[in-house]
Amino acid sequence: MSLESHLAELQRKHGDLQREIDDAMMHPSVDELEISQLKRRKLAIKDEMEKLKDRRTRH
Repeated sequence: MSLESHLAELQRKHGDLQREIDDAMMHPSVDELEISQLKRRKLAIKDEMEKLKDRRTRH
């Protein structure tokens, strides 16, 4: 997988997680632990995207 396609896949996953977080927060019976886990996963993906962008600019 090329760097660009990997970055595009991570961006898609990041957006999917944001929509999942938004949907979960709309429900009155929201599980705060689940929301926190989703946010951690989203942040991990964002960190990985930043590393890839940094690597892309150095090459």
